[in-house]
Amino acid sequence: MNDKALRQHVANLLTGKGAHADFQQAASGLPRKLRGAKPHGAPHSAWELMEHLRIAQRDILEFCRNPKYIALKWPEGYWPQTTQPPTAPAWSKSIRSFQRDLAAIKKLVLNPDTDLFAKIPWGDGQTILREAFLVADHTAYHLGQLVLLRRLLGDWDKS
Repeated sequence: MNDKALRQHVANLLTGKGAHADFQQAASGLPRKLRGAKPHGAPHSAWELMEHLRIAQRDILEFCRNPKYIALKWPEGYWPQTTQPPTAPAWSKSIRSFQRDLAAIKKLVLNPDTDLFAKIPWGDGQTILREAFLVADHTAYHLGQLVLLRRLLGDWDKS
């Protein structure tokens, strides 16, 4: 197996630049007034989705690197308490935090000293590779929701 190629494929998967909108496309440019809006029938606002993505990704990263990891309470620990950003800079702060944690996960995956297949000692069978796939899958799912939400709000004209 080509270890370097596998790591690069996983890093590319985490970035999401492939068959669908990536994080930057889906998250940027949303007008402030729409960040807490929920169209009829939508289960979440853009803020709820953004924060959920950030919180869940941070949780997975912490699980991967912290032997004293303590899981958040499900489901309330993984979702924000409000439907809209509590402050004006909260949206941008959430985006930056998500991007910083994503870079840390990619760095972990791309590090040749990281054994992608070794079980995480404080887990119950998870590996770094599995957790990286989980981040990519979870992010793609919720970015799809965010794009659909933006379409419903009339704020998506990207092809």
